[in-house]
Amino acid sequence: MAISRAIEPIPDDDEAIRRALADAHLPSLLPALAQITGDHSLLRKDLMPDTIVAAAEQGGLSREAQAEVRELALETLSAWRDAGSSVAPPPSPEGVRGMMDYMVGKQVSDEYIPLLLEELAFADEDARAPAWRKDEIDAGREFRAVIIGAGMSGILAAIRLKQAGVPFVVVEKNADVGGTWFENTYPGARVDSSNHAYSYSFAQKLDWPYHHSTQEVLLKYFRDCAEEFGVLGDIRFNTEVVSAEFDEARCVWAVKVRGGAGGEVEETIECEALISAVGQLNRPKYPDFPGIGSFEGPWFHSAEWNHDLDLSGKTVAVIGTGASASQFIPNVAAAAAELRVFQRTPNWYVAVPTYHEQVAEGMQWLLGHVPTYAQWYRFWLFWAISDGLLPMVAVDDDWQPGDLTVGAGNRELRDMLATSMTAQFEDRPDLLEKVIPTYPPASKRIVLDNGIWPATLKREHVQLISESIREITPRGIVTEDGEEHAVDVIIYGTGFQASRFLTPMKVVGRGGADLHEQWAGDARAYLGITIPNFPNFFCLYGPNTNIVVNGSIVYFSECEVQYVLECIRLLLEGGHRGLDCKQSVHDAYNERIDAGNLKVAWGVSNVPSWYKSASGRVAQNWPFTLLEYWQQTKRADPADYVLL
Repeated sequence: MAISRAIEPIPDDDEAIRRALADAHLPSLLPALAQITGDHSLLRKDLMPDTIVAAAEQGGLSREAQAEVRELALETLSAWRDAGSSVAPPPSPEGVRGMMDYMVGKQVSDEYIPLLLEELAFADEDARAPAWRKDEIDAGREFRAVIIGAGMSGILAAIRLKQAGVPFVVVEKNADVGGTWFENTYPGARVDSSNHAYSYSFAQKLDWPYHHSTQEVLLKYFRDCAEEFGVLGDIRFNTEVVSAEFDEARCVWAVKVRGGAGGEVEETIECEALISAVGQLNRPKYPDFPGIGSFEGPWFHSAEWNHDLDLSGKTVAVIGTGASASQFIPNVAAAAAELRVFQRTPNWYVAVPTYHEQVAEGMQWLLGHVPTYAQWYRFWLFWAISDGLLPMVAVDDDWQPGDLTVGAGNRELRDMLATSMTAQFEDRPDLLEKVIPTYPPASKRIVLDNGIWPATLKREHVQLISESIREITPRGIVTEDGEEHAVDVIIYGTGFQASRFLTPMKVVGRGGADLHEQWAGDARAYLGITIPNFPNFFCLYGPNTNIVVNGSIVYFSECEVQYVLECIRLLLEGGHRGLDCKQSVHDAYNERIDAGNLKVAWGVSNVPSWYKSASGRVAQNWPFTLLEYWQQTKRADPADYVLL
């Protein structure tokens, strides 16, 4: 298989194993060895990681302890190889719990254990796969689903529906799968979560080439998943949804689509369940500067990159310094003769030395030859970015608007980030005053950096401009101080229309309710998934399901899809034609979400960010723990819905 290939027996001698261990992530290694050998005495207290903070090298183990772990691992792997590489029987739940406690250095809460076992998917078990099939519940009933979008969430929904035996079709406006990883092809595009966590729990790829893989690698992963799990043939490419209208008499959605070579062919697809997997970061956002269309040279958005344009010898302006711009600006600087970077708001950057690094050869070898090592490494990454980071963004009771931090934990985070950034710019005080933010960390997206950002800004032909932009002219850009910056090319790195969910399609529900009129520019949904007046309509990566400091969006999508499948099962088992979220349930949930977002940095800060709608409400982010979302999406409660 292209994705979940089997672990291979160890064919190599001790010296080859020793070389591989030099590249090992050691905190993940001893639990894996204890599991495959059944020898839990390997989990020695003197070799226990000191911390699971991701920034701590090798879990805080001393050099001496690291050397001892490697020798112990070499001895264990050699003996295991010589004995035939036979894997011990799966450990008991208590045994797994003990290994988790060992890795994190404290007792893992009982509530987290089922979640973590799902996420780790030991023994290639897909614990989140539907445990039912339609033909076992109601084989004769017609029940079809339409999925809008073949990105990460859409492919996931298709896989789960196929496993449950529910007929479906995926409608995708692009020519291939991948969503944002198909559309965003700008130079330097890559994921800012570790790939060993940013991947499906049931399709853990062992041979990621990078720790944070590039766009083309991620596109191939999702394409391979669609092919390997048999859903590629269920996708209609180059087909866009124009509208969807609910037929109350029949409890059926009529989905109008447009396709064909020129997009001129329209047809209507009917379905009993409509699943939106359109994402949030797929519609480019241009600023409303006066004269934006007057520039006489080439200009484009980073999500619509002009690969035919040669930037060499040109003076280039980049407007924006967010996450995408921080990735492509170093590449533009390498090509252009002169680069002007226009910054509205500086970012907080966190140092991640492995951001552009390939996964070392020895680490690749261990992932491919040591059973469960990949799962334990995923556990380490998952736990490091999970709920333990929430105190760093929590708002203290004595916080005042305008403060540089929102609380004690946030102050610690600011000190860490500011110290790192100051050290990188201490030789350029002119840049330092421009790059250190004056807002609390996590008020907007924290950007990963391996040192290339400060190195780029320090290049002689690069200028960082923090003066606000007044207008665009035929020759270039005029800032508020009246200076005109003449350039040959303008690139907009100004993000996406994230809060304009489901635009531009028209969605009409019960009683003629228009979704966009109901939202009035402020999208809301129960669990980010269901919306009153729109029966059997489900959102993936919907309102308030984005995360800032804890978790991976893939994790959230897996929870959401599991909930959608539970809703469909509820319909089939109960003989119901539809379910419509109760307004009272929806409203109470959103009141809690809004209150939660006002207790974290991104909710109280007034810094501009794509997390907020035009009203200033946080429409994107989930403010609570990963555990809470998993618990709330595990089962569909009939009491939350009007059953039709």
